[in-house]
Amino acid sequence: MNAIEFTEPKVIKVIDLPDAPAPGAGEAVVRTHRMGICGTDLSCYLGKFPFFAYPRTPGHELGVEVVAIGEGVNNVKVGDKCSLECYFNDPATRTSQKGHTNCCPGVKVIGVHMDGGLRQGTYTVPANKLHPGNELSYDQLCLVETLAIGHHAVQRAKPQPGETVLVIGAGPIGLASLEFLKLMEGVKVVVMDMVQGRLDFCADKLGITNGVAFHADGSHLEKLKELTDGELCDVVIDATGSPKSMSTCFEYAAFRGRVVYVGVTSDDLHFPHAPIFHRRELTLMASRNATASDFPEIIQLIVDGKIDTGAWITHRIGFGEVPEKFAQFTDPNLGAIKAVIEVND
Repeated sequence: MNAIEFTEPKVIKVIDLPDAPAPGAGEAVVRTHRMGICGTDLSCYLGKFPFFAYPRTPGHELGVEVVAIGEGVNNVKVGDKCSLECYFNDPATRTSQKGHTNCCPGVKVIGVHMDGGLRQGTYTVPANKLHPGNELSYDQLCLVETLAIGHHAVQRAKPQPGETVLVIGAGPIGLASLEFLKLMEGVKVVVMDMVQGRLDFCADKLGITNGVAFHADGSHLEKLKELTDGELCDVVIDATGSPKSMSTCFEYAAFRGRVVYVGVTSDDLHFPHAPIFHRRELTLMASRNATASDFPEIIQLIVDGKIDTGAWITHRIGFGEVPEKFAQFTDPNLGAIKAVIEVND
C-alpha cells in the first residue's frame, strides 16, 4: 500500500500503484520525498475544485529524486534533487509554441488531471519538467511550485516603481506573491486578510507592515485609503479563490489599475461594471500556473538567500498519517501557513 487516493469528496484511501517501468526517450523516473499541501489539494479533497475527477492520487508540489533517465535526457542525472514543474503541456499547440506552456489547451496538471506524486513508489515524468536544485533540501524544493504561482502572478501584473500593489489573501499563494513584490525596488506593498495572525506573520517574517484586516462592515476600505493617500492601488492581486472577494476587489483598484485573479473559483462572478470597472478603466487578468523559466529563477533566489523559506513550513505529517490527519488542514483555525507531507525519508 504505497499511494494515497482521494476516492471521493472527503474520502481518503491507501492504495497500491505499480512502480514505474524503465523510462523512455525524454523521460525520467522519480521518487517523491516531500509534498506540499496547497489550497488546490484541499479543494480537491472537499470536492470543490473545478478540474478534479475522482478517484485520483493527488500531489503536485513536489520535491523529488531522479531514479532513472531515458535516452536523450541531459538536463538531469540520476541522484539529482529536483522541483517538478507539474504542468504537462502539449508542445504541438500554438499556445505552447508561443511560450505559454502554463495554459495551453492540452495542459494537464499532475495530481489534478492525472495521478500525482503522493506515493512512496516511483513514477515517470517528462524529464524537461524537472528543475535540479541539489543545494536545496527537499522541503525547499517542494515549495518552489507554490512560489512559482506567485511569481507568475506578479509578472502578469508588472508592477512599476512608484506603484502600490495590494495582495488579498495571505495564504500560500498570496505569500508567494508577496515574496517577489518585496524584492521590487520602489513598489509599495499592502496585504489584506481576514485573519490577523496572517497579517502578523507578513509583518514579522516578510517585513510587510502595511496590513489591512478585512471587516464585513467595509471599514477596511477606509484603512486602505489611508495607506494610499486616497488613491487606492495600482495593482490588486486576489489570491483568495473566494467569489465574494473576487467580485468586490475592484473597489480597491485605482483609476487605470490592474486586477489579477490568481485564486480559482468554479462559481460565476458578478461585479459592477459602469460605476467601478468601466469608470476607472480597469484591466482584469487571470494568472494560471507558471512557466518553465520561473523555476530555475526561484531556485537561485533561494540559494542566494533572497527568499527565506524557513518560516513557511508550520506543520508536517508523515505519509502514513495522511488518512487520519489530512482533513485538519481544511480548518483555517489551525493556523497553518504551509503543511508538508514527508513521503519518503
